[in-house]
Amino acid sequence: MTQMPELPLQMRRNGFDPVAELARARDGEGVVRVETPLGLPAYLVCRHEDVRKVLSDPARFSSALTPFPGSGQMDADELAKMQAGQLIAFDPPEHTRLRRMLTPEFTVRRMRRLEPRITEIVQTALDDLERAGKPADLVAHFALPVPSLVICELLGVPPADRAEFQDRSVRMLDTSSPMEQRVAAQREDHAYMAGLVARAQADPGEDMLGMLVREHGHDLSTDELIGIAKLLLLAGHETTSNMLGLGTLALLRHPDQLAMIRDDPAQVEPAVEELLRWLSVVQLLPPRTTTAEVEIAGQVIPAGSFVICSFPAANRDPAFAEDPETLDISRGAAGHVAFGHGVHHCLGAPLA
Repeated sequence: MTQMPELPLQMRRNGFDPVAELARARDGEGVVRVETPLGLPAYLVCRHEDVRKVLSDPARFSSALTPFPGSGQMDADELAKMQAGQLIAFDPPEHTRLRRMLTPEFTVRRMRRLEPRITEIVQTALDDLERAGKPADLVAHFALPVPSLVICELLGVPPADRAEFQDRSVRMLDTSSPMEQRVAAQREDHAYMAGLVARAQADPGEDMLGMLVREHGHDLSTDELIGIAKLLLLAGHETTSNMLGLGTLALLRHPDQLAMIRDDPAQVEPAVEELLRWLSVVQLLPPRTTTAEVEIAGQVIPAGSFVICSFPAANRDPAFAEDPETLDISRGAAGHVAFGHGVHHCLGAPLA
């Protein structure tokens, strides 16, 4: 099996596009060896069909056995608290138990209750963007604050805390910062979410935490409620911000596609699906750990190995999509893996 020379390959991009080496890995062997951000060896799966197979098989590709960034700086008790409630850190049946309680909170019907408030948040951000004058900074005035404020609405974050909440979110998710600073921000976030959960337990409101306390307060521990709140922030802030900023830029660079949306509002939904596929703003999920020897794309992978799925490579796989390098909002049925696949398919997809 080929050892790729420049690492981490799975995190490199060429503008909107995956790097050429990633396409060659997909079109060649299909699986290549890389390193995780923690410097550990892993196998990178690049083909659409193989990625779906890995993500749909938690029995052989475990999420529960994989360390997360910063875990080496925590003792066992702190690590257990940090992982509690984190769906991405569990396999069935524990994952099933948690997801069963959360799924009703993310139905389309429940998400529509947020539409008036989300519309207000978006309109305020657009007004701020216009008042700021030219040149407009879409990221600072729209793409970053809108998802953060929507998450604040979901969690019941008081208005007075929201500026600090946004600042802490940015620091925690900044992969260019030293690990010590990111871990410190994680601890700050954990402490804040603990206070938020305590208030919800004392006086449950109409936000998501309040509803979880009322409906599942006897089934979810305090640490699990804190973990759920942290996961909503981690999964929903940076990903949505990147999608808003990059999606706007992509359409501006493809005026024919933008014109189709402007001329026909019915094209908005297929445009979102195509942008999700073409951009693949979530490049990968945390590695899975093999529980037995497995074979992927003809490559034998030993038990106890880390396996990473490359979403950009899979979503641009010619075996999955015709002319995959082209942004085409009229493409039709989705089938992309931008929201993952299988038991860990993004719970917040209806909101996103």
